Amino acid sequence: MPYDPALDEKLQQIAQTRPGVERKKMFGGTGYLINGNMAVGVYRDLLVLRVGHEQEQELLIQPWCRPMDVTGKPMKGWLFVDVEGWDNDQRLTDLTDLAYDFAAGLPPK
Repeated sequence: MPYDPALDEKLQQIAQTRPGVERKKMFGGTGYLINGNMAVGVYRDLLVLRVGHEQEQELLIQPWCRPMDVTGKPMKGWLFVDVEGWDNDQRLTDLTDLAYDFAAGLPPK
């Protein structure tokens, strides 16, 4: 299944408001990086968020959020967000802000 171009377009628009964000094609979708660290992306029709452990636990209570797992082993601090979670523009902005802020605090690659 190809990645969702509508979600990617929304992420591109949000990325334009954040200095230093770079878009890359990856894992059959796209990723948005700050200082070489991925913050958000698109995998199929899912929003990928890198938010760290604390935010991960808080967001997992949402029905549209689940651990990121493509290999059978969930990645700690990473989440998949179903369309119900990102179809609201304000929520999408809020979620991507969390991820960008987390990635910006990581050491540059």
